[in-house]
This record gives sequence, structure tokens and C-alpha cells, in this order.
Amino acid sequence: MVDQARARVMEMDFWQGEVSVQVMPGGLSNHSFLVEDDGQKYAVRIGDDRPEHAVYRYNEIAVSQAAYEAGLSPALVHHEPGAMVFEYLAGSNVIDAAGLEQTVNMDRLIGTLGQCHLDLSGHLEAPGPIFWVFHLNRRYARIIMQHGGAVGSAFGATGTPVLGRLMAMNDELETAIGAITPVFCHNDLVAENILDDGQRFWLIDWEYGGWNDGLYDLACLAAHLDLGAEMADEMLHRYLTLNGEKIGQAERRRFAAWKCAALIWAALWGGVGGMFANLDFDYAAYSRERLDHLERASAAFREL
Repeated sequence: MVDQARARVMEMDFWQGEVSVQVMPGGLSNHSFLVEDDGQKYAVRIGDDRPEHAVYRYNEIAVSQAAYEAGLSPALVHHEPGAMVFEYLAGSNVIDAAGLEQTVNMDRLIGTLGQCHLDLSGHLEAPGPIFWVFHLNRRYARIIMQHGGAVGSAFGATGTPVLGRLMAMNDELETAIGAITPVFCHNDLVAENILDDGQRFWLIDWEYGGWNDGLYDLACLAAHLDLGAEMADEMLHRYLTLNGEKIGQAERRRFAAWKCAALIWAALWGGVGGMFANLDFDYAAYSRERLDHLERASAAFREL
């Protein structure tokens, strides 16, 4: 499949001369390439709509353009059906837990997320979708139930026993979260989607961009980086301070609930991805790892 995606890149009319194309790492629902054309470098994403994930590229295009205008993302310089071409961020690296131990990096990250949640929506041409993870988790569970044994070992022979427990937890977490004040969020803040050029952080890959609780973005990152309790608490404190709020037991419990919800979504995402994706990736192992993280995160949630 990667050869077909590469051929699709080569055939684009956007290029000015002879191009060189290299596969880039990352992209679990698309193919990514580094393209050099006439001395200029671009990051190219090849991927069609993914209805099973409620991913529609027209929304990703609109949000990517708004994110650039808000100063959060590299420019989207060209798009056509199934393809997006972005400015290439040379010399940038993905974020990691060790980097966040440095106060300056933590401050830069919180500043970027605050800018996203406060400014991005003002640049949107359309209202944008809602990303309500609890509803999405139920949808994924229905898809997995309908496909039975095709789910893979992460969810057992049919998926039913594990799914039942996850859906019960999903309901409990939704109740614990309660009402929210929505802001526009990235909703897929894994390390690969946060790039550091040494001066600032950039957010990329907006296919799940939508309205949500701002704490979800922080919780998603903390869960996927498997941050320790002290660092996650510091992240929460700095974000709440940015918004003029104070950290307390209620805020810590909601944050812990969001982490669990994000891990349920990621585990179910892997289960559905294994059914439909055409990429060389071990989705079952991905789901198992997220379920392992969920065990620890849910235990921490119940202690609050």
C-alpha cells in the first residue's frame, strides 16, 4: 500500500520539477512522506476519509488552515482529494516525557495548548464538529461487536467481556466529568503530533479536531506519555492557572477521568483500526498497551 501512496504523491500536479520522495514515520491512519521539489521540502499526508473513525478530510483541511492562521501549525500549501501538502518543519523533534521535566518546556507546551483552546476557533470558517469521547467509545464498541472475532486478541475471542467492562467504565467516567465548557481541541495529542523546533511547539495532524473540554487534550497527552503522577499534576496546575482557576480534588478527579476515557478511546481505536486499516501496523498490540495503561489509570482515578 505504501507504494501506491508514493505513486499518488509522484503524480500530483502541484510539483514544479523532479521530486524525491521519502517515507516519514508516524501516521496510523494515513501515509506520510517527505518530498523535496525544486529545493523546497514538504510534508505530504496521503489518506482518504475514514468513516469507521468518523474522520473526514474536509474537516481536517478546514481545521489545519485555521490552526496555521492561529500560529499553531505549519501552513497547508496544497490539498486535493486524498492528499495534503504542508510546509516541512526542518530540525523539529517529537515531544517526550523527559523533555517535559524541564520547566521551560512545560511552560511552552501549556502556552501552546492555551493558544489552541482560546484562539483557534476564531479562525474557523465552519463551526467544526463535537468530539465527545464517550459517544465515540460507544460507537467503536458497536462496530467491534458487529465484527466479532475479527477484533483480535486484545479484546478476547469475541470482544464482548472486555467491551462490557469498558462500556460500564465509560458510563461511570461520563458521569464523573459532568458538564463542560467546550473549547476547540486537538483531541489526538500523542507525542508524534507535537513537534518542537527548539523555540516553540507545533501541533500537527488535525483529523480529530473538534469542540471538547480543554482538559481532554492534557489528559490525552499525559495518558499516552504515561506521565508520572507528579508531572501530570504539575501540567494540570499550570493549565488551570493559565485560565485563572485553582487545582483541587475535584479538578484532579476530572483530569483522572479524562485520562481513562482517552485510553479507552485509544484501545478501541486500535480494535477498529485493525479491521479496516491498510497500513503495516500491529493494532492489536497497540490496543493491549493502552489497556495496560488503563489498568493503572483507572486505579488512580478510583483513589481520588
